[in-house]
Amino acid sequence: MMRRLLTLPLIGCLGACSLTPTLQHPPAPVPASFPVASAAPAPTPASAVPASALGWRAMFGDPRLQRLIDLALENNRDLRLATLNVQAARARSNIEGAARLPAVGLDATHSRERTLTTDATSRELDRRTGVNVALSAFELDLFGRVRTLSDAAFARYLASEQGRNAAQIALVGAVADAYFTQRLADEQLRLSERTLTDWRQSLALARLLKQAEQNSSLDVAQAEGQVALAEADVEGRRRALAEADNALQLLVGSELPGDLPPAVSLERQPVIARLPAGLPADLLLTRPDLRQAEQMLVAANADVGVARAAFFPQISLTASFGYASASLGSLFDPAREVWRFAPQISQPLFQGGRLRAELRLAEVRKSEAVAQYERAIQVAFREVADALAGTATFDRQIEAQRRAVSATQRSLELSELRYRAGLDGRLDLLDAQRQLYASRQALLDLRRAEIANRVALYKALGGGLHADSDDAAAAPTGPRA
Repeated sequence: MMRRLLTLPLIGCLGACSLTPTLQHPPAPVPASFPVASAAPAPTPASAVPASALGWRAMFGDPRLQRLIDLALENNRDLRLATLNVQAARARSNIEGAARLPAVGLDATHSRERTLTTDATSRELDRRTGVNVALSAFELDLFGRVRTLSDAAFARYLASEQGRNAAQIALVGAVADAYFTQRLADEQLRLSERTLTDWRQSLALARLLKQAEQNSSLDVAQAEGQVALAEADVEGRRRALAEADNALQLLVGSELPGDLPPAVSLERQPVIARLPAGLPADLLLTRPDLRQAEQMLVAANADVGVARAAFFPQISLTASFGYASASLGSLFDPAREVWRFAPQISQPLFQGGRLRAELRLAEVRKSEAVAQYERAIQVAFREVADALAGTATFDRQIEAQRRAVSATQRSLELSELRYRAGLDGRLDLLDAQRQLYASRQALLDLRRAEIANRVALYKALGGGLHADSDDAAAAPTGPRA
């Protein structure tokens, strides 16, 4: 009898059908290829390895940055929360999966009870011992409702796992961006301090010339105003550096250690400049956020199947088999065998339109998931296209800015000679000094923007999930639905 009780729900599981609609992936709502921009003539470091297979240690060669990324992956709270979300989704998936199997429990009881007889003249001692194997209320999944619930939970678990991977890629990129912002703030501060020193020397010269009656008080006032502006700029640069330090520390998740490797200047940063972009369709296989959106679409499609199955009968079984006896010695006597079998069927008749509304809601949620999936593809396409546009233009722009710095440097040298010779006024010299300072700051900003563009392209192409390229090559590609 017990074998029959356990075999019946297993047969019901095997015979279950599915009411989940066939999932049709929408076509990618982007062009078949990325925009083609003219390549920069200047040679820059390039990689023949796709970004998704390029470890971040190979992408970012600065040892100080590598150490900071290691610390962030270990201590960042956002990444820790994403990892915990994966574990929670896995537990929910296991819970839903467990509902597809019968729950069997073993109950053993022993009781002793003394009662009075009906005439209250004597007392009786009642002993009872029982052992039962019970099958709790188990649904025969004839229409695939339980299985579809399990599939939806598993798809959401896969989505959370891909979300965690996307969070790691975003974290690696954010740490790199924050580090380069810190480097920019530090170099801009040092440039401001050097400029302030030069302008103070120029002020001292103006005062000496005033004492020698070779210039006027106006020249001294102009030089003093220029020094005051430089002092204000230095304080602003110090504040920007402190804020950059705080932002980097927040991403790392702990206090920055004092034994970090020496920093590398922006000019010498060993960051790979060019990465093969491939085709837009490749992003579906390399970007975890797109895989996450795809798995959420799978889960929404499964929810439609669950809503459809709610219209059909639900059959559940409750059964038990065991032995009961007043004596422990005769407990397992075949004559003491007891069993109970209680099937139940439930068919919704009138729900006030609730089931149809739930089905409609599930279909709308699926349409939303399709739109979110398509939008994620469009955002990914734009991110790659923007980064490729930057790759094609930054080299030429930086080279032009370098020429501008050289030209303003020569202009300043000539202005100083003409001022000392009395051919030009102080105003021409001040203008040349300010132009050189502004052009140098602009060059630093361009270098920072060019490196940020490299980081953006690396992230947009799915890079940053693995520390080493060998690990990326050995990692399996996520499943497509």
